[in-house]
This record gives sequence, structure tokens and C-alpha cells, in this order.
Amino acid sequence: MTVPLIIVVAAADNGVIGRDNQLLWRLKTDLRRFRDLTWGKPMIMGRKTFQSIGKPLPGRETIVLTHDRSFAADGVHVAHDWDQAVAIGTTLAQAMGADAIAVAGGAEIYRLALPHVEKIYLTEVHTAPEGDAVFPPVDRSRFREVKRSDHPKGADNEHSFTFIDLERRS
Repeated sequence: MTVPLIIVVAAADNGVIGRDNQLLWRLKTDLRRFRDLTWGKPMIMGRKTFQSIGKPLPGRETIVLTHDRSFAADGVHVAHDWDQAVAIGTTLAQAMGADAIAVAGGAEIYRLALPHVEKIYLTEVHTAPEGDAVFPPVDRSRFREVKRSDHPKGADNEHSFTFIDLERRS
């Protein structure tokens, strides 16, 4: 059984997703969406992304994809190439009864995942910060937009943003 891959990402209007392994904005609404979209699923992320979070997130199984053969962390699964990460994710998804494997960054992991994902849950953050991590370009002709909702800047969200759900065309 093939388990679909999904990307969950927040990217600025200029494509920036981070700087120095840190998020560049505070969006409580987006963090809730991230939690809701990834809850009960295996999540693939790179080592630097995992280290920026600092621990496995509750309610999910974390797969850290890294070239560092000496990397180990409590409570996570470690993979050293894309195919191994997906294989671990598939086994975990089947055991958990999950309907997808979530890909949670960073930039290189998103680049590896893009050719394989069924859905992209994109948060477009309406700002253009300087950064050293950029979400790779998406060929929008290969996806169709199935949902969009705009959200204003406010007490819990320091920028306005748009949730955009994309689904791969068959």
C-alpha cells in the first residue's frame, strides 16, 4: 500500500522559510494548522529542522533525514536517504493508521519531496524577510488549488497570511 506524501510549509511572499534555522514570524493560527495537519502522522524533516524544534513533537512520529551517520536523538527515527525516510514513514503510517506522511522541512527536504507529494498545504506569509532557507519553486501547472483562505494580521499573528491547499493533478 502506498501512503500519500503531503508537504506542510509556511513561506514568505519571496519564498523564504527561515534564517539561521529559525522561523521568521509568529503566527499562532499557522502553528495550530501545522499541528492539525500533522497530528497522528509520521513526519519527515531534516536534521537542522529537528534541532531547531529541539524535540519530537507529541502526537506524531518524527523521521529525521540526515547525511550525518553519527546523528541520534531520543524518540526519533533516523534515515540517511530519501527512499529510506519514505520507507520508514510508510511502515509507521500503516502502524498508526495514518492517511499520509507529512514532510515538514527544511528547504532541501522539501526539494526532495516535491516530485512525490500529492498535496501541499502552503501558508503564504505576506512579508519578504531576508533568509537563508527558501521553499523550492512549485510548478503550479502540476497542482490545482482546492482551497484558499485569507487571514489578517492580529494579536496572535504578526503578519497577514493566506492558507492555500494544492492537490496534484492526475
